[in-house]
Amino acid sequence: MTKPLSVLLIDDNPTRAEIVEAGLRDAGYVLLERLDGTYDLSARVSALKPDIIVVSIDSPSRDAIEDLRRTTERQPRPIALFADRSDPATIAAAMEAGVSAYVVKGLAKDRVQPVVDVAVAHFNRYHVLREELDRARLSLVERKTVDRAKGLLMEQKGIGEDAAYKLLRKLAMEQNKRIGEVAQDILTYARALKP
Repeated sequence: MTKPLSVLLIDDNPTRAEIVEAGLRDAGYVLLERLDGTYDLSARVSALKPDIIVVSIDSPSRDAIEDLRRTTERQPRPIALFADRSDPATIAAAMEAGVSAYVVKGLAKDRVQPVVDVAVAHFNRYHVLREELDRARLSLVERKTVDRAKGLLMEQKGIGEDAAYKLLRKLAMEQNKRIGEVAQDILTYARALKP
């Protein structure tokens, strides 16, 4: 059995917060704490380590959006935001800051779970895509590093491209490293030995 997801709620309106809390409770989430604003958000997220952040607010201010951005940069979490009113620029800024689901005029107890579920799903999908992009970038950088190391080996040893690649592969197997790491080592040593 999986443990219930924990939530940090941000809402300065007790009546509205009761609706969200009831929806979270009905969905089986664990409410860790309710904050009145985002002013100390990074510290509270560090201390509480919630699985999800839920924000219900009249309309997010620039400061609140910036607090969310700073928090998600250091401690990524799914964020579901319920706003009583908003505009396209604020929605775009919030989504860019890391908000996973943004709902305007849609706060009702029975809508809390579906919106939070969408926020979690969107967050997870985004991070899978981000990891794939990071791997692709690393792979591209690694290929360029391998090509430069091959070129250096070809020049220094007077061998062909295939022989240089085989040498890199052999060194990688002997050292139990990835070929990109060995290529980077060769380039680092070559720079250090350069007059």
